[in-house]
Amino acid sequence: MRATLLATTLALSALTSLPAMARDTELHLPLADVLDMPEAKEKLDGSVKFYLAGQKTPKVLKRLESDVSNRKTNGVGKADDVACRWAALSALIAFQDKAKQLGANAVVDLVSYYKKNETKSDTNYECHAGAVVVGVALKGSYANVAP
Repeated sequence: MRATLLATTLALSALTSLPAMARDTELHLPLADVLDMPEAKEKLDGSVKFYLAGQKTPKVLKRLESDVSNRKTNGVGKADDVACRWAALSALIAFQDKAKQLGANAVVDLVSYYKKNETKSDTNYECHAGAVVVGVALKGSYANVAP
């Protein structure tokens, strides 16, 4: 009996010492899909425009401070792309709110900034989907641009 208990304990401890295999699926999705969401049209009032790094931008009249918006959402029961759009929209809403406080009308040079790794694209943002949590981190500069 003791030998069986000892063998079971050793087997279980060996299993629990293995590294956890958490899901971290990296996706690169169009920012345009986020901006086209009906919820984006409700939450983003158009007073602040968003420009990815490399994207054609109106003339920057004044550049203000830079910032990072790191947002997460619950991914349980949602398709990865759907959850990613929600997390990205949340990041854009945070940028819009701060831009208004600063008197800016744009966020320029937006890049993905997941785990402080910069990824530039003039069309896409990076999203990471796990089994439970989905996250988007964006970095950009507040600015006033020509109309």
